[in-house]
Amino acid sequence: MKIIDLIKSPKPTLSFEVFPPKTSQNFESVRAAVEEIAALRPAFMSVTYGAGGGTSDFTADIAADIQDKFGVPALAHMTCVSSSREKVHAVTETLKAKGITNVLALRGDLPQGFDLSAADYRYASELIAEIKERGDFCIGGACYPEAHPESEDSMTDLRHLKEKADQGCEFFTTQMFFDNSILYNFIYRARAAGITVPIVAGVMPVTNAAQIKRIMAISGSALPQRFVRIVDRYGSDPEAMMQAGIAYATAQIIDLFANGVPAVHVYSMNKPEIARRIMENVSSIIA
Repeated sequence: MKIIDLIKSPKPTLSFEVFPPKTSQNFESVRAAVEEIAALRPAFMSVTYGAGGGTSDFTADIAADIQDKFGVPALAHMTCVSSSREKVHAVTETLKAKGITNVLALRGDLPQGFDLSAADYRYASELIAEIKERGDFCIGGACYPEAHPESEDSMTDLRHLKEKADQGCEFFTTQMFFDNSILYNFIYRARAAGITVPIVAGVMPVTNAAQIKRIMAISGSALPQRFVRIVDRYGSDPEAMMQAGIAYATAQIIDLFANGVPAVHVYSMNKPEIARRIMENVSSIIA
């Protein structure tokens, strides 16, 4: 099933992200976590993709398992910035062979010292156009409610987002955010800029204080004071922080659905317990 059809269905859509192992030695432990999350019957699951396609085989294998063995639609990530055109062609053929029709097309992070001008792909919009030509894929893309860290300003960021939609991107999934008003403002500005495709809200449950530094380094997301107070109060108590982080993410999700956001994608970090608790908290809302 294509993700766009799920997102456009009348009921709210809750999905989870998982990531493949870096080496084959960890494949079975990751697969076990994926199976536990799939057993929760989310609307779909996405599988991330290492820089330069380093885990592309694992990504395709896990996505195929999610669909074929667990019966959950899969969304395979694909990054392009340090991949050759031949690599991208090979990955799309692998996905087609495995029956995977949903792709999240991303530029990916720039490796240190990387010469972007010499790359086969400089922007995600180029990858989207390439994938569109190579099969009947449902293509999603990424968006940044607080603007991409490398963008000149929010208007430039929206212009690039519109380019991705024009190239065939059918939905966007947001970077994590911790204040829903930021997303609502972003959606309003995106619609005003002529971007009409669905926007899926990406939510990260923060369940340990150590995640905060990494989150800030990756996304630069603004941290509301109410969230900072939770981390300050419970960050030194692992069980309390997990409970509080899941409660905060759950409150975000309920508010998003109540305000008409059609789909929420949870960055569950391969942790079935987090996925299970969130699913239980909103089970009647998404039923």
